[in-house]
Order: sequence, then structure tokens, then C-alpha cells
Amino acid sequence: MQPYDAVVQKARVRARIGTQATEEQHTEAEHRSAFSQPGFRRYFPSTCLSTLGSWIIRFLFGWAAWELTASAFWVGSIAGLMLVPTFLLTPIFGITADRINPRNGLLVTISLMGLLAALAAIIATLGYLELPALAVLALAFGALTSAHTPIRLAFLPRLVERGALPSAIGYSAIIFNSSRIIGPAVGAWLLVVSSVPAAFAVSAVICIGAVALLTRVTGTEREATTEERGSFAKQLRAGFVYLRRDSMLRQVFLLTLASGMLGRTVIELLPAVSGRVLGGDSATLATLTAAAGAGSILGGLLVSRQSGRLRRLYHLVLFGLTLSAMTVLTAAFWQDVWVVAVAIALIAGCTTTIGTGCQALTQLTVAESYRGRVMSLWAVVAMGTPAIGAVLVGSVADAAGFPLAFAGTALFALVIVLVLRSPAPSQSVGS
Repeated sequence: MQPYDAVVQKARVRARIGTQATEEQHTEAEHRSAFSQPGFRRYFPSTCLSTLGSWIIRFLFGWAAWELTASAFWVGSIAGLMLVPTFLLTPIFGITADRINPRNGLLVTISLMGLLAALAAIIATLGYLELPALAVLALAFGALTSAHTPIRLAFLPRLVERGALPSAIGYSAIIFNSSRIIGPAVGAWLLVVSSVPAAFAVSAVICIGAVALLTRVTGTEREATTEERGSFAKQLRAGFVYLRRDSMLRQVFLLTLASGMLGRTVIELLPAVSGRVLGGDSATLATLTAAAGAGSILGGLLVSRQSGRLRRLYHLVLFGLTLSAMTVLTAAFWQDVWVVAVAIALIAGCTTTIGTGCQALTQLTVAESYRGRVMSLWAVVAMGTPAIGAVLVGSVADAAGFPLAFAGTALFALVIVLVLRSPAPSQSVGS
């Protein structure tokens, strides 16, 4: 890896966000609110609805699995089926995102999500929503999500100027994290006042509304380059080569991995922390979940106030990872629910800051023709690492307790911080 200053300087020269910007323009990129950009203002209501709709659908699949089996194993299995396509298909759809106008891709994926919800409503109405059908629907929804994510990530930079990109990413994180709480709450309310088929139907209508609003977003077309018209295998290989040769991106991916193993893993294990560490009930878990949601929203707001300056974002990510690790190291003293709630809020805030900061650094650094592929690989790391981390850390926690398990991930993260803050051997980009 190169020294940080050299990497940043070269990244500024290479970066392309929609248009060919000069190094001086990159250096002077000041903060601008994403809402000052007409494209983002038109896109914002659509992404609010589509994100809310997707979380309602996720919740309904989980609820249906529980209602059918009363088994935590099958609830987890249905959740796992929605995640499996992420590892297999996301890089392929990243290539697609580089070939198409992402707006059109989003119109397709959101429409298909709505169609899937409508199909689930019909199957449930007819009484055929048994476990096999539910598994197929969950797998199909996971495939749609694996397509939607890289296309959405590739679309965002086409809506805003460079200085407004961190703001757009920060607000997107707020939408995601608030919908992760509001969506299941809306889904639960729909089940109380109506039925499973009606709840699926409402989520389908929400997706249709998102599609209607997205049609108002125009002017995001871009002509594909000759390289982008090559075979999928060639383009995928080129994406990996591009990532391997770019020191800045490798550092950002390593920070994303460290955060996934640390803060995101802690959040994934909240039910176990609530039950085993605090001996709590559903109310305890609700308190911790609310604290995590509040922290995540604050983290998104923090990044939304940043400019497009790489150095500032990079050091913000390093600080967030350090603070998160130091907070996780206090797990041995987690005894009171409100103390733990504050710690979880801080960890969630840092984790969102790191995740959105790393996404912004990647978006600001990658060349436009590689954006979809690189962002799809970043999404695999960001979404896949917490799932793996939860298994590993959970296994250690079962054997040795949460304080020791969490301490191991915290120390790993601190080592990553120390390594990336130290000068690395010089290496020319693209060599």
C-alpha cells in the first residue's frame, strides 16, 4: 500500500463523478447539501418509499415463516435465503449497472419487488403460502435485492455534484436505517388491523408509488464505452484487477471489513446481548434496537454534513473505527440496560459513519466506467462481513463469553487503524 498522501493525490486525479473534473476542483470541493441538487430532490421521495416497502416485505417474510413453523431456525433460514444471492449475484449486477442507465434498472427492480409482493398476497389469499413457496419467494426477493443494491449505488453520483455526494450518501443511510425500524413497525400494524395478504398488497402499492415518483427523474443517461461492451467475464475480471491495483480502494475495503466484523456484528447479535448479557426480555431488546436506530440516524447526519474532501472523510472513518473499538472494549462492564443502550447507540453511530464514509470514499475515488463493478464488490463486503462475523463472534461468545469475543474484534479493528495510519511502502497505482 502507498503512503496515504500519495494515494489521495493520485485518487483525486483519477476520480470522475459524472464529468471530467480537474484536480484543483477536487481539492476545493466544499460541502453542498444533496437537497440543493434537483435530481436528488426528485429521487428522494422515491427511495423513501422503495426502501420502506422492501423492509415491510422482509418483515412479512419473517413473520410468515414464524407463523408457519414457530421455529427460530426457519425464520433464520428464510432470512438467509434473502442474503445468499448477495454473494453470488451482486458482482454480476454490478457489471449490468456499468452498462445501463441505472435509473432504468431501478425502475425494473422496484417494479419486480412490487410484483413479488403482489404475488405473495395472491398466494396467501389462496391459502398456498406454505414453507416451500415462502422459501422460493424469499430467494427471489434476495435476487432482486442483489440487483437493486449495485444499481442504486451507481445511480446516486449521477444525481449530485461531487461536493454533495457525501451528503446524498448520508441521507440515504438515514433512509435505510430509519426504514429498518419503521418498516417492521408498519408491517406489524398492518397485520394487527388487516391480514397477511393485505399487508403484502400494501407493500406492493408502496413499490408502485416509488416507481411512479422515479419516472420524474431524468437526465441520467451516459453513453457506454467500448470496454463496457465487452463480455461479462472480461468486465468482471477487469473490475477485480482495477480494485487490486488501487491502493486507496484496498484501504477503504479493509476499513469496511473491519467495521463489519466489529460494530455491525455487535448490532447483529443484539438479541443475544439482550438475553444473555442483560437477562432481558422483548422490552429490553426493543430498547437496544431503538438506541441502535437513533445512533445510526445521527451517524448518517454526520456524514451528510461532510464535503467531498478525501482526507477529511478518511480520517473521520479512522476516528469512528477507533471510537467504536474502544466502546466495544467496555463490554465487560455492560450490566445496566441504559448503560448498554448508550454504548449500542455510540457503536451504531460510529458504524454508520464508517459505512457511509467508506461508501463516499469509494464513490469519490472510482472511475465512472468501473463504478458499478467496484460498488457491487464493496456492497458484498459491507453486507456479507456482518453475517460471517455474527457466526464467528457468536461461536466464541458461546464458549468464552461476550466480553472476550467482543474484545477480539475490537483489537483487530485497532490493529487495522494503526496499520492504515502508518506509511506503507510506495507502489505506483496501476502497476
